[in-house]
Amino acid sequence: MEISSDVSQSEPVQPDLAQPESAPSDLASALLFLRANASAGALEAALKAGGSAFRGQIGEWIVQLVPVESLVSEAHREWRPIVRDAMLFVIAKLSAARLAAKIVEQLDLPPDASPETRLLHLIARVPGLQKIGQVLARNRGLDARLRRALAELENGISDSSFEEIREIIFRRLAKRIEKYSVRVEKTIFSEASVSAVVKFTWLNPATRRRERGVFKVLKPYVRSCYAEDMSILQKLAQHLARKHSDGSINLVSLSETLADVRLLLEREVNFRREQATLAELLGPYRAVPGVRVPRPIEPLCASDITALTHENGVKVTEAFARPSLLHARVAERLAEALIAVPVLSTDRCAIFHADPHAGNILYDRRRGDLVILDWALAEVLTREQRRNVLILTLSMALRDPDSAARAIARLLPTGRARKKQEAAILQRVKGALDAMSAFHVAGPSDAMRLLDGVALEGARFPAALLMFRKATFTLEGVLEDIAGRAVELNSVVRKYSALHWLDSATALFRLLRPFDWIFLEWSALTFIPRWTAQTALGLLTAARSGGRTILPERQLQPAN
Repeated sequence: MEISSDVSQSEPVQPDLAQPESAPSDLASALLFLRANASAGALEAALKAGGSAFRGQIGEWIVQLVPVESLVSEAHREWRPIVRDAMLFVIAKLSAARLAAKIVEQLDLPPDASPETRLLHLIARVPGLQKIGQVLARNRGLDARLRRALAELENGISDSSFEEIREIIFRRLAKRIEKYSVRVEKTIFSEASVSAVVKFTWLNPATRRRERGVFKVLKPYVRSCYAEDMSILQKLAQHLARKHSDGSINLVSLSETLADVRLLLEREVNFRREQATLAELLGPYRAVPGVRVPRPIEPLCASDITALTHENGVKVTEAFARPSLLHARVAERLAEALIAVPVLSTDRCAIFHADPHAGNILYDRRRGDLVILDWALAEVLTREQRRNVLILTLSMALRDPDSAARAIARLLPTGRARKKQEAAILQRVKGALDAMSAFHVAGPSDAMRLLDGVALEGARFPAALLMFRKATFTLEGVLEDIAGRAVELNSVVRKYSALHWLDSATALFRLLRPFDWIFLEWSALTFIPRWTAQTALGLLTAARSGGRTILPERQLQPAN
């Protein structure tokens, strides 16, 4: 049955909502009647009365309005049943009050509204779904039209009023508003999935000057729906794993994506954690020339309000009207700050930005600075993790599969599981090295792609390392948006290491152990015969496959 949202149909029969067994069987008529003759409260009552069968009908109706064929391209059609099941599951688990609001919104839209528009309305005021949309918008394997629609989540969210945000600020800060002579602007500056940003000025007693700042405020509805969204995301991963366990599709990447979304939500509502990160742990980033990080204004912070210094700038991918040499330099500086600085840090723990998408990076045209925002998702790499990432990168550059495989194994938790995986890891490393072009010098990007492939085969790396891997892939996309193919992450890290050779050498000597140098020296001495053998094997394989050349260096793409 084709179900429409057009209200210009025949008069439906009024359903009796008083009894569960009287839930309407004609879904289209019931929905249209409720929208035309009743309130959202009546629709909520119908959802509670109708049980799972009624929700199932509503799910089918919404799936018709937002068909999976419009969301998932033909190239990824094997994912369509999974996306459809995910949509039906979320609709089945969303609370009656929230689902009722969604139905009303869908009926209010014009009958010819696009699936992308309907999808954006479905995920509004649902932080869990908004986060999924934001994560997917960064996946370059998705249909371009859907990516553009999902990208609106970065700058198009508008589901809070200034009045309710202002009320939170004045209620939570109370006497501090008067003490620091705070003046709040009368509009919302920007919104994200869980927070709204409002500009203000305050009297800084240390400088005795009026200074500019921004309040990042937790939206009032988030606390009430946060637990439900987290529960739905967890159960969704379990549901899809059970229903699609035949092995036809590797669901590891999907499970990781849902786990990432849950982590993003968990961190974004933890304002105190971000405040501590900004106050104590960002010294190395503030020392990078041309890079700024907002500073917290501690007297005006609370558990649901973060006060920050105001930073000028525009979204980095929109900062330049046409290509120029400046594009490349800005992209290089960004890669240096977000990848080279933490990897080559000599600190016991090195902090890194785990969500470096373009919406979190501004460019100040007047000063020529990059401004890195939103440190809610900051993670830490231990010295041991950085040691093994460096060994892995150097071993790949030296085409040494045994050394690279050992470094990967040391990144895994100790125990029997690691022992069982070592042989498979070695084969994966050999395959990755054989797939690289003969004259490609491997770098951090190749190391992260290799870790991605190993993770997709079931290896369980520490959460921080997984986040660093994903941050690398996200940043590569941003670099390409800024400067095209002119800037490549591997070359940026090599250039940074050469220009800062003393700091890089110090980091290597502090991170690597004496026997690491012995293995690396042996690997360097045996590089030429190993490279010759791998190149000859690649040429022979290419000849047998019909004259194709050795695979290009970018053939190993991240899963998400």
